[in-house]
Amino acid sequence: MTNEVTQDVEEQETAATSAVNSESTDTAASAASTEAVSQETSASGSEPQAAAEPEAVKAEESGQSTPASEPAAAEPSPDPQTAVQEAGTVTEAPSAAERAPQQEPKQDAPTAPAEEARASTAVPEKTATEEPHTPAEIDFGAILEQFEQEQTVYHAGELVEGKVVGITDRGVLVDFGYKSEGFVPVEEFTGPNGEMMVNVGETVEVVIRTIHTGDSAPQLSRTDALARKVWDVVETAFQNETPVTGRVVDKTKGGLRVDLNGIEAFLPGSQIDSRPIRGLDSYVGQDIEAKIIKFSRRRNNIVLSRKVLTDEVVNAQKAETLAKIDLGYVVEGTIKNLTEYGAFVDIGGIDGLLHVTDMSWGRIHHPADVFKVGEHLQVKVLKMDREKEKVSLGYKQLLPDPWSTVVEVYPVDSKIKGIVSSVTEYGVFVELEPGV
Repeated sequence: MTNEVTQDVEEQETAATSAVNSESTDTAASAASTEAVSQETSASGSEPQAAAEPEAVKAEESGQSTPASEPAAAEPSPDPQTAVQEAGTVTEAPSAAERAPQQEPKQDAPTAPAEEARASTAVPEKTATEEPHTPAEIDFGAILEQFEQEQTVYHAGELVEGKVVGITDRGVLVDFGYKSEGFVPVEEFTGPNGEMMVNVGETVEVVIRTIHTGDSAPQLSRTDALARKVWDVVETAFQNETPVTGRVVDKTKGGLRVDLNGIEAFLPGSQIDSRPIRGLDSYVGQDIEAKIIKFSRRRNNIVLSRKVLTDEVVNAQKAETLAKIDLGYVVEGTIKNLTEYGAFVDIGGIDGLLHVTDMSWGRIHHPADVFKVGEHLQVKVLKMDREKEKVSLGYKQLLPDPWSTVVEVYPVDSKIKGIVSSVTEYGVFVELEPGV
């Protein structure tokens, strides 16, 4: 029994010694941590460091033991018999875990005055949107951004409008909103007599021929701008089927060359008039009105037709003429063309045929011996075909028939003089008067 009591006492003493050693280790670690905090606070210039040190650290530095270390003092081993006598009344010694002082839960944020001092001296963090800049930089950036937004992107071939800012012997300077003025050759603003056709301050339209990103001046063209506007007008006329007016500059094989304000067009001979045209020289130098029947801007191809317009006029005249004439009517006409077998007479939109046999009561070798192109005369309607719009005319029918009075004028057995008109195998024809 004595041995068991002695063994229990030794175990209690061993447990107490272990608890004291653990508390001493914890106290030393706490003192080292406090000393490190104190050094950091001293480096940052904070004075309240000494006041922030815990009492346990002060006691350790002065050589005094802390209350937590009091149970760790070694006591003399009790007498075995005395321990046996007190065994019935001595309670069991607390374990090392129970003797260890309760540790406070760790806090997320430091509460010590040293930590507060460090927080007060910390440099505030910069936000992502706060950047140091001067008012001058802000103004410059805003001005630069506004300038870039106001700049218009130009391309070669673009039609622009600009203001004439200078005229030199070499060319004309035009400000069209680009970073530098454009240059137009002086001959494009020079008139036929050598006079300058533009003044400083005037607004003109030009086409950008070349433009570079460097410092060289853009090359502009006034001629291309005028031609482009004419092309636009011509294209609009073609789409709307409206007539255009041009000047015939020359005749070519099969037609005429027509100038449409600087653009060349072709007028085929078959499209000049509703009636056949033999000579084209009379049209050179004249202004004519025609319609565009073919148009290709990409191929620079324009084909005109004057016949389309004349057909409209002629068709209207035909309808009016056919409505007011009939067989036996006498109408006025104009000789448009002469052939070997007769003449074509315009009687109001309709070309009636005047046959050679209906020109005179006498014998005619060729219609040109009696009539001329452009001559006005009266004719009589002999035949009509309203559906085919064909009319046959007569001229001699308006003259007295010599055979109606031949018996009275040339009695039998009378002697008269005449002209031999023809000689045949079976006789001779003598003309007493035209038609007899």
